[in-house]
Amino acid sequence: MAVGEKVFGENAVRVRIAPSPTGKLHIGTARTAVFNWLFARHHGGAFVLRIEDTDVERSRPEYTENIREGLTWLGLTWDEGPFFQTDRLDLYKAAIQTLLDQGSAYFCFCTEAELETLRADQEATGQAPRYDNRHRHLTAEQQQAFVAEGRLPVIRFKIDDDRAITWNDQVRDEVTWTGTDLGGDMVIARRAPFGEIGQPLYNFVVVVDDVDMRITHIIRGEDHVANTAKQILLYEALGAEVPLFAHTPLILSPTGKKLSKRDGVTSIEDFRKMGYLPDAMVNYMTLLGWSPPDAQERFTLAEAAEQFGFERVNKAGAKFDWDKLNWLNSQYIHDMATDRLTNLLIPLWQEAGYEFDPLDRLWLEQLTALVAPSLVRLNDAIDMSRYLFVPTIEYSEEAIAQIQQDDVVAVLQALIDRLDGNAPLDETGAQELIQQVVKAAGVKKGVVMRSLRAALTCEMHGPDLIQSWLLLHQHQLDLSRLQQAQAQTSRN
Repeated sequence: MAVGEKVFGENAVRVRIAPSPTGKLHIGTARTAVFNWLFARHHGGAFVLRIEDTDVERSRPEYTENIREGLTWLGLTWDEGPFFQTDRLDLYKAAIQTLLDQGSAYFCFCTEAELETLRADQEATGQAPRYDNRHRHLTAEQQQAFVAEGRLPVIRFKIDDDRAITWNDQVRDEVTWTGTDLGGDMVIARRAPFGEIGQPLYNFVVVVDDVDMRITHIIRGEDHVANTAKQILLYEALGAEVPLFAHTPLILSPTGKKLSKRDGVTSIEDFRKMGYLPDAMVNYMTLLGWSPPDAQERFTLAEAAEQFGFERVNKAGAKFDWDKLNWLNSQYIHDMATDRLTNLLIPLWQEAGYEFDPLDRLWLEQLTALVAPSLVRLNDAIDMSRYLFVPTIEYSEEAIAQIQQDDVVAVLQALIDRLDGNAPLDETGAQELIQQVVKAAGVKKGVVMRSLRAALTCEMHGPDLIQSWLLLHQHQLDLSRLQQAQAQTSRN
Protein backbone atom coordinates (compact mmCIF):
# COMPACT_ATOMS: atom_id res chain seq x y z
CA MET A 1 0.00 0.00 0.00
CA ALA A 2 1.38 3.42 -0.96
CA VAL A 3 1.43 6.19 1.63
CA GLY A 4 -1.75 8.22 1.26
CA GLU A 5 -3.68 5.46 -0.46
CA LYS A 6 -7.06 5.15 1.23
CA VAL A 7 -7.90 1.59 2.21
CA PHE A 8 -10.85 2.10 4.59
CA GLY A 9 -10.88 -1.61 5.38
CA GLU A 10 -12.03 -3.24 8.59
CA ASN A 11 -8.73 -2.49 10.34
CA ALA A 12 -8.07 0.88 8.71
CA VAL A 13 -6.93 3.85 10.75
CA ARG A 14 -9.79 6.24 11.46
CA VAL A 15 -9.20 9.65 13.06
CA ARG A 16 -11.38 12.68 13.57
CA ILE A 17 -11.20 16.41 14.08
CA ALA A 18 -14.07 17.61 16.23
CA PRO A 19 -14.17 21.41 16.59
CA SER A 20 -16.86 23.25 18.49
CA PRO A 21 -18.63 26.00 16.47
CA THR A 22 -18.46 28.50 19.34
CA GLY A 23 -15.75 30.55 17.65
CA LYS A 24 -13.59 30.78 14.53
CA LEU A 25 -11.19 28.00 13.59
CA HIS A 26 -8.29 28.45 16.03
CA ILE A 27 -4.70 27.74 15.04
CA GLY A 28 -4.50 25.16 17.84
CA THR A 29 -7.50 23.28 16.46
CA ALA A 30 -6.10 23.63 12.94
CA ARG A 31 -2.72 22.21 14.04
CA THR A 32 -4.56 19.25 15.61
CA ALA A 33 -6.39 18.80 12.32
CA VAL A 34 -3.05 18.80 10.48
CA PHE A 35 -1.65 16.04 12.70
CA ASN A 36 -4.82 13.96 12.31
CA TRP A 37 -4.80 14.43 8.53
CA LEU A 38 -1.13 13.50 8.25
CA PHE A 39 -1.58 10.37 10.37
CA ALA A 40 -4.62 9.29 8.39
CA ARG A 41 -2.89 9.81 5.05
CA HIS A 42 0.28 8.08 6.23
CA HIS A 43 -1.71 4.95 7.02
CA GLY A 44 -4.22 5.21 4.19
CA GLY A 45 -7.00 5.79 6.69
CA ALA A 46 -10.04 8.03 7.03
CA PHE A 47 -10.12 11.63 8.28
CA VAL A 48 -13.55 12.41 9.75
CA LEU A 49 -15.00 15.88 10.42
CA ARG A 50 -17.40 16.13 13.35
CA ILE A 51 -18.98 19.37 14.56
CA GLU A 52 -19.44 19.24 18.33
CA ASP A 53 -22.39 21.62 18.65
CA THR A 54 -24.01 20.37 21.84
CA ASP A 55 -23.34 23.78 23.41
CA VAL A 56 -26.50 25.09 21.78
CA GLU A 57 -26.38 28.54 23.39
CA ARG A 58 -22.89 29.39 22.08
CA SER A 59 -22.82 27.47 18.79
CA ARG A 60 -23.32 29.55 15.64
CA PRO A 61 -23.79 28.45 12.01
CA GLU A 62 -21.34 31.13 10.86
CA TYR A 63 -18.63 29.50 12.98
CA THR A 64 -19.42 26.12 11.45
CA GLU A 65 -18.97 27.65 8.01
CA ASN A 66 -15.75 29.32 9.14
CA ILE A 67 -14.40 25.95 10.30
CA ARG A 68 -15.27 24.27 7.00
CA GLU A 69 -13.81 27.11 4.94
CA GLY A 70 -10.64 27.19 7.04
CA LEU A 71 -9.98 23.46 6.75
CA THR A 72 -10.68 23.59 3.01
CA TRP A 73 -8.35 26.59 2.54
CA LEU A 74 -5.59 24.68 4.33
CA GLY A 75 -6.09 21.66 2.08
CA LEU A 76 -7.27 19.41 4.92
CA THR A 77 -9.98 17.62 2.99
CA TRP A 78 -12.11 15.25 5.05
CA ASP A 79 -13.32 11.82 3.94
CA GLU A 80 -16.51 11.65 5.99
CA GLY A 81 -18.81 14.27 7.47
CA PRO A 82 -19.35 16.82 8.61
CA PHE A 83 -21.44 15.12 11.28
CA PHE A 84 -23.37 17.28 13.75
CA GLN A 85 -23.92 16.19 17.32
CA THR A 86 -27.28 17.95 17.49
CA ASP A 87 -28.49 15.49 14.83
CA ARG A 88 -27.51 12.55 17.02
CA LEU A 89 -29.26 13.21 20.34
CA ASP A 90 -31.34 10.04 20.16
CA LEU A 91 -28.13 7.99 19.90
CA TYR A 92 -26.67 9.64 23.01
CA LYS A 93 -29.84 9.26 25.04
CA ALA A 94 -30.08 5.58 24.14
CA ALA A 95 -26.51 5.09 25.37
CA ILE A 96 -27.27 6.91 28.61
CA GLN A 97 -30.31 4.71 29.09
CA THR A 98 -28.06 1.69 28.67
CA LEU A 99 -25.82 2.95 31.47
CA LEU A 100 -28.86 3.61 33.69
CA ASP A 101 -30.25 0.14 33.02
CA GLN A 102 -26.98 -1.58 33.91
CA GLY A 103 -26.48 0.52 37.05
CA SER A 104 -23.45 2.45 35.75
CA ALA A 105 -25.31 5.77 35.94
CA TYR A 106 -27.94 7.31 38.22
CA PHE A 107 -30.12 10.37 38.82
CA CYS A 108 -28.56 12.96 41.13
CA PHE A 109 -30.88 15.55 42.73
CA CYS A 110 -28.25 17.79 44.35
CA THR A 111 -29.06 21.47 43.94
CA GLU A 112 -26.51 24.06 42.81
CA ALA A 113 -26.63 25.56 46.30
CA GLU A 114 -25.79 22.20 47.89
CA LEU A 115 -22.90 21.68 45.48
CA GLU A 116 -21.58 25.18 46.16
CA THR A 117 -21.68 24.53 49.91
CA LEU A 118 -19.80 21.26 49.36
CA ARG A 119 -17.11 23.05 47.34
CA ALA A 120 -16.76 25.77 49.96
CA ASP A 121 -16.36 23.21 52.76
CA GLN A 122 -13.71 21.34 50.78
CA GLU A 123 -11.83 24.54 50.04
CA ALA A 124 -11.92 25.52 53.72
CA THR A 125 -10.33 22.21 54.70
CA GLY A 126 -7.75 22.22 51.92
CA GLN A 127 -9.37 19.46 49.89
CA ALA A 128 -9.55 19.29 46.13
CA PRO A 129 -13.08 20.04 44.89
CA ARG A 130 -15.01 16.88 44.06
CA TYR A 131 -18.55 15.53 44.22
CA ASP A 132 -18.96 13.20 47.19
CA ASN A 133 -21.33 10.81 45.39
CA ARG A 134 -24.02 11.39 48.03
CA HIS A 135 -26.93 10.49 45.73
CA ARG A 136 -25.37 7.36 44.22
CA HIS A 137 -27.55 4.97 46.27
CA LEU A 138 -30.84 6.80 46.70
CA THR A 139 -33.88 4.63 47.37
CA ALA A 140 -37.03 5.01 45.27
CA GLU A 141 -38.69 6.76 48.21
CA GLN A 142 -35.85 9.27 48.51
CA GLN A 143 -35.99 9.97 44.79
CA GLN A 144 -39.75 10.59 44.94
CA ALA A 145 -39.27 12.92 47.90
CA PHE A 146 -36.86 15.02 45.86
CA VAL A 147 -39.26 14.98 42.92
CA ALA A 148 -42.01 16.22 45.25
CA GLU A 149 -39.75 19.15 46.18
CA GLY A 150 -39.60 20.05 42.47
CA ARG A 151 -35.97 19.14 42.02
CA LEU A 152 -34.72 18.34 38.51
CA PRO A 153 -31.92 15.73 38.53
CA VAL A 154 -28.80 15.46 36.41
CA ILE A 155 -27.49 12.04 35.41
CA ARG A 156 -24.11 11.01 36.77
CA PHE A 157 -21.75 8.22 35.71
CA LYS A 158 -20.25 6.17 38.54
CA ILE A 159 -16.49 6.39 38.99
CA ASP A 160 -14.72 3.93 41.29
CA ASP A 161 -12.31 5.87 43.53
CA ASP A 162 -10.03 2.83 43.84
CA ARG A 163 -9.71 2.30 40.12
CA ALA A 164 -6.40 2.98 38.37
CA ILE A 165 -6.77 4.03 34.73
CA THR A 166 -3.66 3.54 32.61
CA TRP A 167 -3.12 4.05 28.90
CA ASN A 168 -0.10 4.01 26.63
CA ASP A 169 -0.16 7.48 25.15
CA GLN A 170 1.37 7.57 21.66
CA VAL A 171 3.20 10.80 22.55
CA ARG A 172 3.57 10.71 26.34
CA ASP A 173 4.16 6.98 26.89
CA GLU A 174 2.42 5.41 29.91
CA VAL A 175 -0.03 7.66 31.74
CA THR A 176 -1.91 6.67 34.90
CA TRP A 177 -4.76 8.35 36.75
CA THR A 178 -6.71 7.08 39.74
CA GLY A 179 -10.43 7.35 40.32
CA THR A 180 -9.88 9.73 43.23
CA ASP A 181 -8.26 12.22 40.79
CA LEU A 182 -11.41 12.54 38.68
CA GLY A 183 -13.64 14.66 40.88
CA GLY A 184 -16.26 12.13 41.83
CA ASP A 185 -19.10 10.72 39.76
CA MET A 186 -19.31 12.58 36.46
CA VAL A 187 -22.36 14.43 35.13
CA ILE A 188 -23.21 13.09 31.67
CA ALA A 189 -26.63 14.75 31.13
CA ARG A 190 -28.06 18.10 32.20
CA ARG A 191 -31.08 18.56 34.46
CA ALA A 192 -34.44 17.27 33.27
CA PRO A 193 -37.61 15.90 34.88
CA PHE A 194 -37.00 12.66 36.77
CA GLY A 195 -37.11 9.68 34.41
CA GLU A 196 -36.19 11.77 31.39
CA ILE A 197 -32.74 12.29 29.91
CA GLY A 198 -31.55 15.87 29.64
CA GLN A 199 -29.04 17.38 27.23
CA PRO A 200 -26.05 14.96 27.04
CA LEU A 201 -22.69 16.56 27.87
CA TYR A 202 -19.38 16.73 26.02
CA ASN A 203 -17.34 14.10 27.84
CA PHE A 204 -20.03 11.53 27.22
CA VAL A 205 -21.16 12.28 23.68
CA VAL A 206 -17.62 12.30 22.28
CA VAL A 207 -17.21 8.73 23.47
CA VAL A 208 -20.49 7.64 21.89
CA ASP A 209 -19.49 9.37 18.65
CA ASP A 210 -16.05 7.80 18.60
CA VAL A 211 -17.53 4.36 19.18
CA ASP A 212 -20.19 4.84 16.53
CA MET A 213 -17.71 6.25 14.00
CA ARG A 214 -15.17 3.48 14.74
CA ILE A 215 -12.40 5.96 15.58
CA THR A 216 -9.14 4.09 16.14
CA HIS A 217 -6.84 6.94 17.23
CA ILE A 218 -7.73 10.10 19.12
CA ILE A 219 -5.14 12.79 18.39
CA ARG A 220 -5.73 15.98 20.35
CA GLY A 221 -4.03 18.61 22.50
CA GLU A 222 -2.53 17.83 25.87
CA ASP A 223 -5.19 19.99 27.54
CA HIS A 224 -7.54 17.03 27.03
CA VAL A 225 -5.42 14.59 29.06
CA ALA A 226 -7.62 15.11 32.12
CA ASN A 227 -10.67 13.97 30.11
CA THR A 228 -9.05 10.78 28.87
CA ALA A 229 -9.26 8.74 32.07
CA LYS A 230 -12.98 9.50 32.41
CA GLN A 231 -13.59 8.66 28.77
CA ILE A 232 -11.74 5.35 29.04
CA LEU A 233 -14.14 4.36 31.84
CA LEU A 234 -17.06 5.28 29.59
CA TYR A 235 -15.72 3.17 26.70
CA GLU A 236 -15.48 0.22 29.05
CA ALA A 237 -18.96 0.76 30.49
CA LEU A 238 -20.40 0.85 26.96
CA GLY A 239 -18.59 -2.39 26.11
CA ALA A 240 -16.52 -0.69 23.41
CA GLU A 241 -12.88 -1.08 22.41
CA VAL A 242 -10.76 1.79 23.76
CA PRO A 243 -8.98 3.70 20.95
CA LEU A 244 -5.35 4.73 21.13
CA PHE A 245 -4.67 8.24 22.43
CA ALA A 246 -2.02 10.76 21.35
CA HIS A 247 -1.89 14.03 23.26
CA THR A 248 0.10 16.60 21.31
CA PRO A 249 1.92 19.62 22.81
CA LEU A 250 0.11 22.91 23.12
CA ILE A 251 1.02 25.89 20.96
CA LEU A 252 2.61 28.50 23.22
CA SER A 253 3.04 32.23 22.78
CA PRO A 254 6.56 33.53 22.11
CA THR A 255 6.83 34.14 25.86
CA GLY A 256 6.06 30.51 26.65
CA LYS A 257 2.45 30.87 27.81
CA LYS A 258 -0.55 29.11 26.29
CA LEU A 259 -1.51 30.91 23.09
CA SER A 260 -4.74 32.83 23.61
CA LYS A 261 -6.82 35.59 22.07
CA ARG A 262 -4.84 38.06 24.17
CA ASP A 263 -1.86 37.28 21.94
CA GLY A 264 -3.71 38.80 18.98
CA VAL A 265 -3.94 36.71 15.85
CA THR A 266 -5.12 33.18 16.64
CA SER A 267 -7.74 32.23 14.04
CA ILE A 268 -6.93 30.79 10.64
CA GLU A 269 -9.10 33.47 9.05
CA ASP A 270 -6.90 36.13 10.65
CA PHE A 271 -3.76 34.58 9.18
CA ARG A 272 -5.40 34.38 5.76
CA LYS A 273 -6.44 38.03 5.89
CA MET A 274 -2.89 39.02 6.89
CA GLY A 275 -1.59 37.56 3.64
CA TYR A 276 -0.26 34.18 4.67
CA LEU A 277 -0.48 31.34 2.15
CA PRO A 278 -2.20 28.06 3.05
CA ASP A 279 0.85 26.04 1.98
CA ALA A 280 3.05 28.06 4.32
CA MET A 281 0.54 27.80 7.17
CA VAL A 282 0.22 24.01 7.06
CA ASN A 283 3.98 23.67 6.61
CA TYR A 284 4.58 25.81 9.69
CA MET A 285 1.85 24.15 11.78
CA THR A 286 3.36 20.75 11.00
CA LEU A 287 6.62 21.96 12.53
CA LEU A 288 4.82 23.13 15.68
CA GLY A 289 5.49 20.03 17.73
CA TRP A 290 6.79 17.62 15.08
CA SER A 291 10.19 17.38 13.42
CA PRO A 292 10.84 15.46 10.19
CA PRO A 293 13.62 12.85 10.35
CA ASP A 294 15.66 14.59 7.66
CA ALA A 295 15.43 18.03 9.36
CA GLN A 296 13.76 19.41 6.23
CA GLU A 297 11.88 22.64 6.89
CA ARG A 298 9.89 23.09 3.70
CA PHE A 299 7.50 20.40 2.49
CA THR A 300 3.99 19.84 1.23
CA LEU A 301 1.30 18.06 3.22
CA ALA A 302 1.78 14.99 1.05
CA GLU A 303 5.53 14.99 1.69
CA ALA A 304 4.98 15.36 5.44
CA ALA A 305 2.48 12.48 5.40
CA GLU A 306 5.16 10.22 3.97
CA GLN A 307 7.23 10.63 7.15
CA PHE A 308 4.74 11.51 9.86
CA GLY A 309 4.71 9.48 13.07
CA PHE A 310 4.23 10.07 16.79
CA GLU A 311 7.80 9.10 17.63
CA ARG A 312 8.93 12.55 16.45
CA VAL A 313 6.14 14.53 18.14
CA ASN A 314 7.52 16.54 21.05
CA LYS A 315 6.17 16.37 24.57
CA ALA A 316 7.06 19.99 25.38
CA GLY A 317 4.95 22.90 24.21
CA ALA A 318 5.76 24.48 20.85
CA LYS A 319 6.49 28.23 20.92
CA PHE A 320 4.96 30.22 18.11
CA ASP A 321 7.71 31.88 16.07
CA TRP A 322 6.58 34.74 13.84
CA ASP A 323 10.00 35.01 12.18
CA LYS A 324 9.89 31.36 11.14
CA LEU A 325 6.37 31.66 9.75
CA ASN A 326 7.28 34.84 7.88
CA TRP A 327 10.36 33.20 6.40
CA LEU A 328 8.39 30.18 5.22
CA ASN A 329 5.67 32.36 3.77
CA SER A 330 8.19 34.47 1.87
CA GLN A 331 9.79 31.35 0.41
CA TYR A 332 6.47 30.10 -0.91
CA ILE A 333 5.71 33.51 -2.39
CA HIS A 334 9.13 33.77 -4.05
CA ASP A 335 8.75 30.32 -5.62
CA MET A 336 5.26 31.00 -6.95
CA ALA A 337 4.67 31.45 -10.67
CA THR A 338 4.01 35.07 -11.61
CA ASP A 339 0.59 34.40 -13.12
CA ARG A 340 -0.64 32.60 -9.98
CA LEU A 341 0.76 35.27 -7.68
CA THR A 342 -0.88 37.97 -9.82
CA ASN A 343 -4.23 36.24 -9.37
CA LEU A 344 -3.77 36.41 -5.61
CA LEU A 345 -2.69 40.05 -5.57
CA ILE A 346 -5.40 41.47 -7.84
CA PRO A 347 -8.17 41.10 -5.20
CA LEU A 348 -5.94 42.75 -2.60
CA TRP A 349 -5.28 45.74 -4.85
CA GLN A 350 -8.99 45.98 -5.59
CA GLU A 351 -9.90 45.85 -1.89
CA ALA A 352 -7.37 48.62 -1.26
CA GLY A 353 -9.38 50.81 -3.64
CA TYR A 354 -6.75 51.00 -6.37
CA GLU A 355 -8.22 51.73 -9.78
CA PHE A 356 -6.88 49.64 -12.66
CA ASP A 357 -8.04 47.55 -15.57
CA PRO A 358 -7.93 43.86 -14.56
CA LEU A 359 -7.59 43.06 -18.27
CA ASP A 360 -4.27 44.93 -18.38
CA ARG A 361 -2.70 41.60 -17.59
CA LEU A 362 0.81 42.21 -18.91
CA TRP A 363 1.23 45.37 -16.80
CA LEU A 364 -0.14 43.59 -13.69
CA GLU A 365 2.21 40.66 -14.14
CA GLN A 366 5.15 43.00 -14.62
CA LEU A 367 4.16 44.73 -11.39
CA THR A 368 3.91 41.37 -9.62
CA ALA A 369 7.36 40.36 -10.84
CA LEU A 370 8.69 43.70 -9.58
CA VAL A 371 7.42 43.41 -5.99
CA ALA A 372 7.49 39.61 -5.54
CA PRO A 373 11.14 39.33 -4.38
CA SER A 374 10.41 41.74 -1.50
CA LEU A 375 7.14 40.21 -0.30
CA VAL A 376 6.92 38.45 3.05
CA ARG A 377 3.12 38.42 3.15
CA LEU A 378 0.75 38.95 0.26
CA ASN A 379 -0.61 42.09 1.93
CA ASP A 380 2.82 43.70 1.73
CA ALA A 381 2.09 44.29 -1.94
CA ILE A 382 -0.57 46.88 -1.04
CA ASP A 383 1.75 49.52 0.39
CA MET A 384 4.73 48.41 -1.68
CA SER A 385 2.96 49.07 -4.99
CA ARG A 386 0.77 52.02 -4.00
CA TYR A 387 2.95 54.52 -5.89
CA LEU A 388 2.18 52.67 -9.12
CA PHE A 389 -1.58 53.06 -8.83
CA VAL A 390 -2.38 56.50 -7.43
CA PRO A 391 -1.70 59.78 -9.30
CA THR A 392 -0.49 61.68 -6.23
CA ILE A 393 1.22 60.33 -3.13
CA GLU A 394 2.91 61.88 -0.14
CA TYR A 395 6.69 62.14 0.00
CA SER A 396 8.66 60.58 2.81
CA GLU A 397 10.92 62.88 4.79
CA GLU A 398 13.95 61.30 3.11
CA ALA A 399 12.46 61.88 -0.33
CA ILE A 400 11.69 65.53 0.45
CA ALA A 401 15.24 66.02 1.69
CA GLN A 402 16.60 64.56 -1.55
CA ILE A 403 14.35 66.60 -3.83
CA GLN A 404 15.17 69.87 -2.09
CA GLN A 405 18.92 69.58 -2.55
CA ASP A 406 20.32 72.40 -4.69
CA ASP A 407 21.56 70.32 -7.62
CA VAL A 408 18.26 68.41 -7.98
CA VAL A 409 16.50 71.37 -9.61
CA ALA A 410 18.61 70.97 -12.72
CA VAL A 411 18.22 67.18 -12.68
CA LEU A 412 14.43 67.30 -12.60
CA GLN A 413 14.28 69.98 -15.31
CA ALA A 414 16.59 67.96 -17.55
CA LEU A 415 14.44 64.86 -17.06
CA ILE A 416 11.23 66.75 -17.84
CA ASP A 417 12.76 68.35 -20.94
CA ARG A 418 13.88 65.03 -22.37
CA LEU A 419 10.97 62.74 -21.40
CA ASP A 420 8.21 62.22 -23.93
CA GLY A 421 5.28 60.96 -21.93
CA ASN A 422 3.54 59.60 -25.03
CA ALA A 423 6.47 57.71 -26.55
CA PRO A 424 7.29 54.12 -25.58
CA LEU A 425 10.09 53.70 -23.08
CA ASP A 426 12.17 50.59 -22.50
CA GLU A 427 15.09 49.82 -20.23
CA THR A 428 17.70 50.82 -22.77
CA GLY A 429 15.94 54.10 -23.46
CA ALA A 430 15.65 54.83 -19.74
CA GLN A 431 19.38 54.24 -19.20
CA GLU A 432 20.26 56.48 -22.17
CA LEU A 433 18.02 59.24 -20.84
CA ILE A 434 19.73 59.04 -17.45
CA GLN A 435 23.16 59.43 -19.09
CA GLN A 436 21.92 62.49 -20.99
CA VAL A 437 20.68 64.07 -17.75
CA VAL A 438 24.00 63.37 -16.02
CA LYS A 439 25.78 65.40 -18.69
CA ALA A 440 23.15 68.14 -18.97
CA ALA A 441 22.90 68.74 -15.20
CA GLY A 442 26.61 68.25 -14.58
CA VAL A 443 26.09 65.84 -11.69
CA LYS A 444 27.07 62.28 -10.86
CA LYS A 445 24.80 59.41 -11.88
CA GLY A 446 24.00 58.64 -8.23
CA VAL A 447 22.42 62.07 -7.81
CA VAL A 448 20.19 61.45 -10.84
CA MET A 449 19.19 57.99 -9.64
CA ARG A 450 18.37 59.16 -6.11
CA SER A 451 16.43 62.14 -7.42
CA LEU A 452 14.55 59.98 -9.89
CA ARG A 453 13.56 57.51 -7.16
CA ALA A 454 12.43 60.28 -4.82
CA ALA A 455 10.38 61.92 -7.56
CA LEU A 456 8.78 58.77 -9.02
CA THR A 457 8.16 56.70 -5.89
CA CYS A 458 8.20 59.39 -3.15
CA GLU A 459 10.49 57.08 -1.18
CA MET A 460 14.24 56.50 -1.06
CA HIS A 461 13.97 52.71 -0.86
CA GLY A 462 11.89 50.21 -2.77
CA PRO A 463 11.74 47.84 -5.74
CA ASP A 464 13.96 48.16 -8.82
CA LEU A 465 13.92 51.79 -9.94
CA ILE A 466 14.13 51.31 -13.69
CA GLN A 467 11.33 48.72 -13.73
CA SER A 468 9.21 51.00 -11.55
CA TRP A 469 9.80 53.85 -14.00
CA LEU A 470 8.79 51.72 -16.98
CA LEU A 471 5.55 50.68 -15.26
CA LEU A 472 4.72 54.28 -14.36
CA HIS A 473 5.49 55.36 -17.91
CA GLN A 474 3.05 52.82 -19.35
CA HIS A 475 0.28 54.55 -17.39
CA GLN A 476 1.70 58.01 -18.15
CA LEU A 477 2.35 58.78 -14.51
CA ASP A 478 6.10 59.42 -14.64
CA LEU A 479 6.03 62.90 -16.22
CA SER A 480 3.41 64.17 -13.78
CA ARG A 481 5.41 62.78 -10.86
CA LEU A 482 8.51 64.63 -12.03
CA GLN A 483 6.49 67.83 -12.33
CA GLN A 484 5.09 67.34 -8.80
CA ALA A 485 8.62 66.88 -7.50
CA GLN A 486 9.73 70.00 -9.35
CA ALA A 487 7.04 71.93 -7.51
CA GLN A 488 8.52 70.71 -4.24
CA THR A 489 11.92 72.18 -5.11
CA SER A 490 10.42 75.64 -5.37
CA ARG A 491 9.42 75.44 -1.69
CA ASN A 492 13.07 75.14 -0.61
